[in-house]
Amino acid sequence: MAAIDPVDQLKELGSTLTGIEAVLDIDGMRADIARLREESADPDLWSDQERAQQVTRKLSHLESELTRVTSLRQRLEDVTTLYEMADEMDDTDTRVEADGELATLLRDVQQLEVRTLMSGEYDAREALVTINAQAGGVDAADWAQQLQRMYLRWAERHGYPTEVYDTSYAEEAGIKSTTFAVKAPYAYGTLRGEHGTHRLVRISPFDNQGRRQTSFAGLDVVPVVEQSDHVDIDESDLRIDVYRSSGPGGQGVNTTDSAVRITHLPTGIVVSCQNERSQLQNRASAMTVLQAKLLERKRQEEAAKMADLRGEGTTSWGTQIRNYVLHPYQIVKDLRTGTEAGNPSAVLDGEIDHFIEAEIRWMRQRESENA
Repeated sequence: MAAIDPVDQLKELGSTLTGIEAVLDIDGMRADIARLREESADPDLWSDQERAQQVTRKLSHLESELTRVTSLRQRLEDVTTLYEMADEMDDTDTRVEADGELATLLRDVQQLEVRTLMSGEYDAREALVTINAQAGGVDAADWAQQLQRMYLRWAERHGYPTEVYDTSYAEEAGIKSTTFAVKAPYAYGTLRGEHGTHRLVRISPFDNQGRRQTSFAGLDVVPVVEQSDHVDIDESDLRIDVYRSSGPGGQGVNTTDSAVRITHLPTGIVVSCQNERSQLQNRASAMTVLQAKLLERKRQEEAAKMADLRGEGTTSWGTQIRNYVLHPYQIVKDLRTGTEAGNPSAVLDGEIDHFIEAEIRWMRQRESENA
């Protein structure tokens, strides 16, 4: 099989990068950065802390995206020059160096290309992630906590701020459920493919006979609501309970009844928040989560109606999407894309980008087929 000519690869990369720049609208991005910089310099902005944080996060994200694109263009020019030098001097070492730079550049351009595939109505939003232990007893609770750590580590690796709103600890080990926000632009578009059931197979550390255990945890990802969203919530439809925040093993972590649980009676949706010491702050955060879940419910109902009108079937949420096998062999495999990893420890430490990128491409292909 003939080797691919680097000149052809460079031309193809240049074309791909030009397409990416067009989709991202570099000129529009620069205009948005200028506007946000002006807005962030306004001293009155910080009278609304939440709005100020949104502005600064979006500005930081856009600046990072612009730097990422412009640096890739510069690297493409540098690699082209490196190949020209290698040819002129007939220098093998320089050519090897250029080959290495080209391989790295190819991977980075492909990663950025994934960003252009996120064009859904809510893809640019921040994300709310809820994890629930499912079948598997104490192993499932422990598994849910491992998943929480995996996603928080993934966010940390990317420099994305997170906020844990609520964690309900299990009695023996692990957690019953948790809800946290990933406060970065396009967090929802990035993570929405993670929605579903995650299955773990391992030798149970809680079984004194050392038997293999299969356990499950469910992941729910919804976009954070914005001021432009219209979500009707009648106060009479809510049951609001207050209680004392608790930690692992039922240990009390607050001496006042500051934690808040809100039940939306018409839908049965229950949300809670206990991360703040103020009951009012916890109530506000819980209402934010409830609004997001109701918005997602509305979006799914509308999508189901459109599918019915088109005579299409709908994909069920909550289906098993990924297996994490630690015994008798070690592999993590996505059941939709076929993406695999032979190092579960790295995956559970937050190295999940290749899974996320594959599922974004998979979802975009499915959406294109159904359009």
